[in-house]
Amino acid sequence: MAELTETNEVTVVADMPALAKSLKRRHVTMITLGGVIGAGLFVGSSAAIATIGPAVIVSYALAGAIVLLVMRVIAALAVALPKAGAFTEYARAGIGRWAGFSAGWLYWYFWAIVIGIEAIAGAAIIAQWVDLPTWIIGLAVMLLMTGSNLLSTRSFGEFEFWFSTIKVVAIVLFIVVCAAFVFGVGNGAAAPGLANLTADGGFAPMGWGAVMAGVTAVIFALVGAEIVTMAAAEAEDSADLVARMASTLILRISIFYIGAIFLIVCIVPWRNVVAGQSPFAAALAVVGVPGAAFMMNLVVLVAVLSCLNSAIYVASRALFTLAANGDAPRWSVKIDKRGVPARSILACTAVGFASVVASVLSPGVVFAFLVNASGAIIIFVYMLTVIAAIRLKVGTGPLLRWGRHVAVAAMLAVLVAMGATPELAVQLWASLGCLAVVLAAHWLTRRRA
Repeated sequence: MAELTETNEVTVVADMPALAKSLKRRHVTMITLGGVIGAGLFVGSSAAIATIGPAVIVSYALAGAIVLLVMRVIAALAVALPKAGAFTEYARAGIGRWAGFSAGWLYWYFWAIVIGIEAIAGAAIIAQWVDLPTWIIGLAVMLLMTGSNLLSTRSFGEFEFWFSTIKVVAIVLFIVVCAAFVFGVGNGAAAPGLANLTADGGFAPMGWGAVMAGVTAVIFALVGAEIVTMAAAEAEDSADLVARMASTLILRISIFYIGAIFLIVCIVPWRNVVAGQSPFAAALAVVGVPGAAFMMNLVVLVAVLSCLNSAIYVASRALFTLAANGDAPRWSVKIDKRGVPARSILACTAVGFASVVASVLSPGVVFAFLVNASGAIIIFVYMLTVIAAIRLKVGTGPLLRWGRHVAVAAMLAVLVAMGATPELAVQLWASLGCLAVVLAAHWLTRRRA
């Protein structure tokens, strides 16, 4: 396919300052895994199980299918636009400058807020063992991960490689141990089998409407696989890395999610799962693994630190790309002698620090609004990306030709379901308000130009 670099009077910047290409394939793989496998799986899945029942497996499968379609589209765009930079620039090429501006800033905001959220979550876990105020621990964690990113891209990659390795090993061991228990390997008399899937109210005790609505809650746990487009730009062999990894990685991640959740609802009666408490720890306790709660706390802490590390990296590269295209202050595009966009990193971590402070000074107003406003943003960004692929006619074969339209329709359905779900509606409206602010900012900057 011909390289698409200019459309709708928009040029995708191909001569931005060169970042250091110091990441290896193993780094990129684990960075992508690290951005997806976080506290949303290890703890957040408890709320979905408690409100949907065993059929939460279907919710995760549907959410995984949507994200898989999006990632296939992103992979096709990566081949067509190899020098676009961040994946948010595909919207600029396919729709127009306003779309690139909007997608870039929305994506930056999403990950900038994740920095604060993950720092606070990590601090809450550490506070169980360290007698210090949560906000002080949160600031210390922020400083540690900021240093990891500032030191070099390679140091960030090494941190993330080992963080993600621990998470993947933990999930694999969990699946092996729990599968052996469920199917009676070595302990047949106590094997629960599949009885818990239908024992209390059937497979979908809350109805299939709850299963469909549950997609809106669980889809956000699968967000992050697109990080591969950022990391590949700083990889030693980035030529076709995105195209080969984008869809296969999300497929593997979906298997991790669905496999783990399936085993949990087989082992733990769904009504016994408590929202906000790790269902992994509950399952291991039933299996009889000693110290399950402590071990899962350690794994969740690693997952949180991994997501925080990735969030700083992704937010800084999104800001760097915006600046390279003239949509953010030019000072943030400067890189240091190690090939690291240090100014962008510091700007993004400043937002993270502010979020930690807001969680202390105004947790119910300012911080709650910041979190809610990021709720549906990633759906907006994904939709702009897929629409860009449709306009550019990127992607061949029936899966992509039809899948692009199916993905847009599915994401629209997710937004409608969010609006119809009382506890999620506030996130939708706050996110729409954030979108309006970004569109207004684009109009003002273009008028000034």
